[in-house]
Formats: sequence, C-alpha cells, structure tokens
Amino acid sequence: MLGWGAQCQAQSAASAKADPKVWSAVEAARPAQMQLLKQLVNIDSGTGDVEGSRKIATILGAELKALGMTVETVPAEAPGLGDNMVATMTGRGKTRILMIGHTDTVFEPGTAQQRPYREDENRGYGPGVSDEKAGVVQGLYALKILHGLNFNNFAKITYLIETSEERGSPGTRKLIAKLVADADVELNLEPGDEPDVLTVWRKGSATFHIDVQGRAAHAGIAPQDGRNAAMELIHQLAGLEEFPKSGDGLTANLTVMQAGTRNNIIPETASAMVNVRVRDKSTLDEVELVLRKNAATTVVPDTKVTISREPSFPPLMTNPATDKLAARAQRVYAELGKPLTTGGNGGASESALAADAGVPALDGLGPVGGGFHSDKEYVSLVTISPRLYLLTRLLMDLGPTPPPKK
Repeated sequence: MLGWGAQCQAQSAASAKADPKVWSAVEAARPAQMQLLKQLVNIDSGTGDVEGSRKIATILGAELKALGMTVETVPAEAPGLGDNMVATMTGRGKTRILMIGHTDTVFEPGTAQQRPYREDENRGYGPGVSDEKAGVVQGLYALKILHGLNFNNFAKITYLIETSEERGSPGTRKLIAKLVADADVELNLEPGDEPDVLTVWRKGSATFHIDVQGRAAHAGIAPQDGRNAAMELIHQLAGLEEFPKSGDGLTANLTVMQAGTRNNIIPETASAMVNVRVRDKSTLDEVELVLRKNAATTVVPDTKVTISREPSFPPLMTNPATDKLAARAQRVYAELGKPLTTGGNGGASESALAADAGVPALDGLGPVGGGFHSDKEYVSLVTISPRLYLLTRLLMDLGPTPPPKK
C-alpha cells in the first residue's frame, strides 16, 4: 500500500476535474492543518474536562475570529461541563448552514501525555484524533479556504463546537435546538467510516440504570442477616441475554457495574448501566418494558430493583432529505475521481436532533477513521485532503441553493 504522501501525489494528479483554486488551497493548508490537529490531540479534553475544553476553545476561537467571524462563548446547560462555542459568518447567498463538531473525548486526564499524537505511513493516532478532533480542524480549514477565496455566496454559516457530545450533549441540547431552528441544513463533522463512507443513518441511544437496594451485614458473623444487592444485580443482568450485543439493529450492552464497599460487608446497594442502541425510537420503550418486568421478580428476598432511563440521541432515520444531500456530496467527490459510498453505524450524534426537527442533515463528513473509543483510534491520513475538499466544495454548492426538506 502507498503511504499517504505518495497517495496524495497520485490524488493530486487525478484531480483534473476538481476546482483548481479549492484543490490548491486544500494542498497548501495541509501542513498547518496537521500541526493544529497534533496540538489539539495533545490536549486532554474528556467530557467534563473544563480546563481542557477551555484550552482548545482559546486556540480555535482565535483562529475563527481571525476570519472575521462572530465568536460567542455559550455556557454549558449542565454542571461540570465545558463551555460551548458558536462562530458565525454571514454572506450574500440563500442558505443558512449549520456545522457541528465536538471537542470532548471519552478519555481520562493524562491520556494525551501517555499516548501523544503520532503517525505511521498511513495513519495518525491519539486520543480523540478522529472522534472528532480531525473533523473539528477540518471544519475550521474549510472556513479558512472560503475566506481566502472571498466566497460568500451563502446566507450564513454557523459553526457550533460543543463539549458534551460523548454523553449525549446534555450541555448543549437547548443551544442545538435554537441553532437548528435557524438553519436550512446541518453538516456534521463526525468521522467517515472505512473505506470512504458518508453516514446517512445512525442508531439512537439511551442508557438504562438498574439500581438494587439490599441490606448490609457482616459477611463473616451474620451474612444471613444481609440481603446481597450484588447477587440480585447479577440475576437482573442475566435478563439481558435476550437482547443482541452487536449488529445493525437493537443492541444492549452492560457498560458500568458497581457493588460493595468493603470485602467483609454484604453489599447493600448495587447498580449497572446498560447502553442500548436502536434503529427506531419505539424499540427503547420495548426494552424498558422488559427491564421493568424483570425487576418485578427478584431472587434475593427483600431486595428492591429500580429501573430508570437516561436518554441520549434519537436515531437518524433513513430519509429522502439526507439521501439527496448525500447525492450532492457524491457529485462533489466525483470531481476528485473518487467514489463516496453511504452507510450507517451504531454511534449516535447531533445530526439526529437536526433531522428530528425536520432539517436536512448529513453526517460522517470528517476524515475517515476507526478504532473509536480505544487506544487504537486513528485517522486515515490519505483522506485528510480529499475530505477537506469535499466539505469546502459542499459548503460552496449548498450556499446558493438550499436543499429540499423532503
């Protein structure tokens, strides 16, 4: 396989149909684009890392202001989360475009120091490199290219950079609703899937909490006086076996489990979180019914099981508006002589909120990546420049012509 340098040279030679000014700007932007990506990856910004979010916002805010954009800091709507940033530029065209990216990751403080950004011949690695710091950087550089080309044939481009997507955007829901209501189209900078896929559907998600109340007792002297909440939780979790653990449909997976405080005490309480992904919102109600039915039957006497539900994102359903947007993106990508396929996955995102509100939404527009939420997370280096071209040209294509809502 060719390394990304050789592949980019081949790509440049194959771009005869591409807009020459845009492609030239994309190629010229690459060194600074990659340097900024490295800088952001090397800053810890897990959801709830307020200081990390602030550091990144300071860097990105300065870049956006340099383009003449209005940049607003919007406090999070829930405690313990970083502030959000909304940057806006206005033009003379017809379409109000909303771009959304997130800088929060799933990684703990210290991860960036342990695993700083690095590259091999084909990939860049690091915490949050593709989910979704590469996409956030790409959004910035698409705006830089438009600014450099004096392109303003759009009504307004709003760029939301948020800090709590990995938890279902609890710090941004009202803000997203407000911005979506003032948009004709939403473009999401989540990573594309291998080999070069746009996201046209996503599963919705919710986390179910299973909480068990038992009774503490001395584990050696009087264990019979206790009511073991952990044992009852195990019984409740056995009921999850009827749900699939993987696949394109419903999945339900245990993600967090807690019980006990000391090795000589019968656990008084126990809890678990079950992450559920669905293609249809009604399926979440069906899962909840099963969990509540199971909770009504306990095997450890005198224990009580409580079920609660923490919503995240609805599904991004297959729909004509998204399909038409994807077709426009495919036509743009064809200018590079590259095929662009469509698909979906179980990762939820803000695009579902836009589509739910009746605004055409297209997802997976960031560079291609994989290994998400793990120490193997990567971004495909050869897709960095083509995907920047795609986003830039798609903004130019949409600016004068709003997409149909159906």
